Order: sequence, then C-alpha cells, then structure tokens
Amino acid sequence: MRRPPPLSGAEWKVMDALWEGAPASGREVVERLKGRTGWAYTTVQTLLSRLVEKGAARQRKGEAGNLYEAAFTRATARRSAVRALLDRAFDGAFGNLLHHLAEEEPLSPADRERLQAMVAEARRRAPRRGRSPR
Repeated sequence: MRRPPPLSGAEWKVMDALWEGAPASGREVVERLKGRTGWAYTTVQTLLSRLVEKGAARQRKGEAGNLYEAAFTRATARRSAVRALLDRAFDGAFGNLLHHLAEEEPLSPADRERLQAMVAEARRRAPRRGRSPR
C-alpha cells in the first residue's frame, strides 16, 4: 500500500469531514465544515478536486452528483504525517521528537502519566535482547 500524500492544513480539514462519514457529496462536506471554516461551496469543491488528484480521496458518480470518500484511514494519514515530520525535523528519530516534546512543550500531569504508561507498554511488548528463543 502506498503512503498518503502530504496534506495542507485546509486539506486535513476536508479529510476530517470525509472521515466523519463517507461517501459524502460536496454539499455534505460543506455542511460539515460550515461551523469550522465558513468556506464557500466552490472552495470545498476545489479542495476535494485537489485531494482526488493527489490520491488522498476517491470520487464516484452518485444519483445526485459526485460522491467523495477518503482513500486512507485517519490513522494511516496520521502515521504518514508523523513519519514525514520525524524525517524532516528530527533526523528520523522518534527519541528526538519525544525529547523536544518533553523539553519544549508544556505537558500536563495527565499527559506525563499517559506518556509513562505508553513507554511501559512499549517496553513490555518489546522482545528481550540477548536471549535466544527456547
């Protein structure tokens, strides 16, 4: 499976609207975005066309016009975006990103607790090194 293409901030908003429920018409996407963006129908149509061209969304003919759906799950798109960020800004190393977050970004006590739990879970799941299988 190929990686999702990079998305602009506006494209992420349209993809979020598609992930809310698909297939969706252009008008349905406009309605979903109305309170968040106030974009005109033509703006949303332009973004949907761009997403189809990039391969991030699929378009098909419906009874009342075009219907759109995301070509990737939200989780796949996020994974790809984080990987691209890691490669671009943190030398591809997840530890560098974690260090940045811990040192530069405010973490609430709940965030710290959640992070510690995730690290503990990763340690638990990681195979032990230096031991041969029996």
